Amino acid sequence: DWIFIRLCVNRDFSCIFNKELTLSQGSGRYAIAFDPSYVSKSGKKTPGVGWYWSGCAGKAKWGLEIGGLAAIDIDNHTAFHLEAVQTINSDDQSLSDWYAEVISERKDTLKSISKYLVADAWFSKKSFVDQIISLDMHLVSRLRDDADLRYLSKAPLTGKRGRPRKYTGKIDTSNIDRDYFTFISEDKESLIYATEVYSKALKRNILLVHVTYSKENGKDTRKLYFSTDISMNPGDVLLYYRSRFQIEFLYRDGKQHTGLNDSQARSENKLHFQFNASLTSINIAKAIHWLSIPIKEREAFSMADIKTMNHNILMMNRFFDVFGIYPYSAKTINMSENLYYTALWPLKTLTNYCK
Repeated sequence: DWIFIRLCVNRDFSCIFNKELTLSQGSGRYAIAFDPSYVSKSGKKTPGVGWYWSGCAGKAKWGLEIGGLAAIDIDNHTAFHLEAVQTINSDDQSLSDWYAEVISERKDTLKSISKYLVADAWFSKKSFVDQIISLDMHLVSRLRDDADLRYLSKAPLTGKRGRPRKYTGKIDTSNIDRDYFTFISEDKESLIYATEVYSKALKRNILLVHVTYSKENGKDTRKLYFSTDISMNPGDVLLYYRSRFQIEFLYRDGKQHTGLNDSQARSENKLHFQFNASLTSINIAKAIHWLSIPIKEREAFSMADIKTMNHNILMMNRFFDVFGIYPYSAKTINMSENLYYTALWPLKTLTNYCK
């Protein structure tokens, strides 16, 4: 209870508490993920209410939006919520600048976890990238499929007058120069190359990871992943970006099981508490019930299973009270442990036992 009291009183406590929980329970290899999420909200008087993009609906909807920060635990294949900040529309500031400001205000906490920020392709904008670089962090993201990229010139200096040539032509992403790119790996589903290139949109050199995905219909698709850290391992660029999706599971569990969409408050502070209490409770459940299981025996994290288990415990205690059963006998303890983890409540079995 004291955790949620502190969340209500101190808005900075959420990020600090979740950071310590992450570092104490995680594997030690992290990336910071940032992703906005639509939160349904009707009415006109709530601060920040407006039209926001809903990825689930595939269109803009009336409601609220939160900018979620999470620590992606690479080795445990999961995400820990850090803080959710409500998006406030402003005519004086673009949306990408608002997101960058949210990250900038928490840079010390975020950098103590990881220097790599992972975000989807929407964030591959020069204005956003420049602000992330100014924080001494690096962005891992994906470029548009038609991104304008240039080969860097590797020709030796000629000694002639004038500036040396910097680029040797535009990259055709459907037919890359494999002598220039470095081969990384190949399997039945993908072919991966990587190299350093110049991005015209970002106005900087980046580490490009070019992936060709093979499809059953014979039509290949190509995706362009990048990191602003030129020295980064190309395999880590793909791993970090693909792990970014773990933050979506936080939002899913929050909306389905911990009341992320259920707040009726019309105060900015109360909404902040609601968002972060909802997502922090997933962290606590994950740390207590899931991470305590050895990694080789661990299945995918399920908030629904944890809710079912706690519901069973509550019902068991209720039956003990009503029927006057002593809960600490050897027979009762053995039966209780089996029923705690049953997916459906075996009411008939317990009723027969009570008789």
